[in-house]
Amino acid sequence: MGRSFGYLWWSTGASNLADGVLKIGAPLLAVSLTRSPALVSLVAAAGTLPWLALALHAGALADRADRRRIMVAANLARTAVLAAAALGACLGLLNLWLLVAAVLLAGVCEVFADLTAQSVLPMTVAREDLTKANGRVSTAQMIGNDFAGAPVAGLLVVALPAAVFGAPAVLYAAAALLLLGMRGAYRPAAPAGGRRPLRREIAEALRYLWSHRILRSLAITAGLLNMANSAYFAVFVLWAVGDESRMGLEPGQYGLMTAAFAVGAVLGSLLSARVCALFGEVRTLLGAWLATSLLLLAPVAVPSAWVLYPTAVLWGMTGAAGNVLVISTRQRLIPAELLGRVNSAYRLMGMGGMPLGAALGGLAAEVAGIGVVLTGATVVCLAAVALVWRALSDRISGTLTSEPTLADISRSR
Repeated sequence: MGRSFGYLWWSTGASNLADGVLKIGAPLLAVSLTRSPALVSLVAAAGTLPWLALALHAGALADRADRRRIMVAANLARTAVLAAAALGACLGLLNLWLLVAAVLLAGVCEVFADLTAQSVLPMTVAREDLTKANGRVSTAQMIGNDFAGAPVAGLLVVALPAAVFGAPAVLYAAAALLLLGMRGAYRPAAPAGGRRPLRREIAEALRYLWSHRILRSLAITAGLLNMANSAYFAVFVLWAVGDESRMGLEPGQYGLMTAAFAVGAVLGSLLSARVCALFGEVRTLLGAWLATSLLLLAPVAVPSAWVLYPTAVLWGMTGAAGNVLVISTRQRLIPAELLGRVNSAYRLMGMGGMPLGAALGGLAAEVAGIGVVLTGATVVCLAAVALVWRALSDRISGTLTSEPTLADISRSR
């Protein structure tokens, strides 16, 4: 796919391995510092809060400046933040507030790095290679975050807590250096009328997303799916783990579910382009989302580890395939000069309901029971898939091809 994509791919692998170490290592450090659930949860909140606060501004910047330079600067900033935290830990200054501050500042940098990465990828490969390229990037993310990051973090917490900050700092620095190998210009073209105030450019992106029926339907569906899945998995651990649970799994056995999910996700990412070639983009996306939603019922109907593990593999496969398709579709449909801003608005809609879903899932489980929450979340997922199914099927009849792509459907609006 070209030299520039190769450097971007290796940089993605390095930065996501760092993400995985920090994602698992930070909560483990928090547990070693306090046993308060409320305080431990601050670490997770610190990592996600920047997405809600800065996503739109990060997207706007990605449409104004050189995208490669933004990613280099974000990775170097993460390196500096975590190197300072590692030094503090070595000097005996590690406490919960240092941990929260480090995770929060690293999260700020992550917003700019990740949003810009999705916008720069279409500038490194041909349009017909987007699905394949996104599949490879998704594979690198899964391997770094889930396969390698988690066990490395566990070893570092026990051996040298400061390395939970230091190792990601080195990896983020490597990611920045790899990006320097990319050749060419990565600044999007300025609009014909010149640049306008930032607020107006953000508003333009929000209007574009909301007025585009296909993208709007995909964003709303993603938001509902993420909210429902957050409610589901917020209480699923209580369904699966412990003597009083329906499954009766040990914590280590539950951890195998994450590994099974990661195996499926890697397979789904790698196979997504081939499946699309066989069945078409529309059928593959709708089928993946429908299968993911229906599979949520499997461990509820049959609460057994023998059902959970293969189900987790299928969750990973269908979820990753759908994710690769949606990312590729956004990159094809959104004009280059709007890509960063509209991507950020889309992800804000998609991720904004996750904290709410988790909170509602916990409250509902207290009142109605865990099984009701798991079933209710599945119903919401199926309703969301029906919503996007209707939006896409309404457009299929207006296209001239027998196997229309999502871009074909969009042009018929």
